[in-house]
Amino acid sequence: MNRTIIIAEAGVNHNGDVNLAKRMICEAKKAGADIVKFQTFKTENIVTTSAKKADYQNKYTTKEETQFEMLKNLELTEDDHYILKEYCEKLGISFLSTPFDLESIDFLESLNIPFFKVPSGEITNLPYLVKIAKTRKPVIMSSGMSNLEEIHEAIEILRKYGTSEISLLHCNSQYPTPFKDVNLRAMVNLEKRFNINIGYSDHTLGIEVPIAAVALGATIIEKHVTLDRNMEGPDHKASLEFNELKTMIDAIRNIEIALGTNEKKVTESEVLNKVVVRKSIVAKSKIHKGEFFTEENLTVKRPGTGISPMKWYDVIGMKAIKDFEKDELIEL
Repeated sequence: MNRTIIIAEAGVNHNGDVNLAKRMICEAKKAGADIVKFQTFKTENIVTTSAKKADYQNKYTTKEETQFEMLKNLELTEDDHYILKEYCEKLGISFLSTPFDLESIDFLESLNIPFFKVPSGEITNLPYLVKIAKTRKPVIMSSGMSNLEEIHEAIEILRKYGTSEISLLHCNSQYPTPFKDVNLRAMVNLEKRFNINIGYSDHTLGIEVPIAAVALGATIIEKHVTLDRNMEGPDHKASLEFNELKTMIDAIRNIEIALGTNEKKVTESEVLNKVVVRKSIVAKSKIHKGEFFTEENLTVKRPGTGISPMKWYDVIGMKAIKDFEKDELIEL
């Protein structure tokens, strides 16, 4: 049985507060997540001072501030990263963070994170991809806002400069994503097109789509989480609270078991029902010894402990070896 990797995307939903981030780590562990992921960036390195916010960011944050001001308030310091990584190790959950600039790649490499997560917005950032690849660590890359040509080019760059292990996450980068735009079948196409390990990074409301993604073959699920969806911040509304995360993970674990193998066979749990539900050839009325079996004096009824109805035409025309009462199983 393949076990899906569950990434609880804390992102910036700590609102820049390391203590809130620690609470999120604790809740992610209790919910059953494998990894809790944050975001690492220096605001000065990723956005101009005049850049506008996305519509969804304006909707859920202070209207007057710029994107620069919003992100600056959401930054984690380097010391915060050390605190959170140590806390993850203490609780037994893997720490991960996505770098959004070159300096942050170097910093996370110094923290010896196990692999790098490339966000959708950096899939066309050549210097960024090259720097990630040169670490030679495994990469998980989201593919929101991308077409097949852009994905192909990014994969080729990563491989050319040193990345040998790549997982690709199907993704839609609207927060929240309308169900009509999820297009989960594209995930299956990505697996076939690139012969690559695939997963799904989800921004829909609810838990249905990640569960369906696992049924379709996703080996990694990433889902935004929050302590409270009513908190102010750009991503809270498109996130799961932790009780919902636990429900999603429990459902995914059940689906993993239910997927089973591609072999169709009688399972251990249904063997006992087989003889109860299937049928046998029985006497439709009293039959005397030596009388011929006919379609008039035979019928088919439960239980399935006697001669199978699949032998019906073999039995018809044979002579009864003894007297049979009505409903008695036929013997030959």
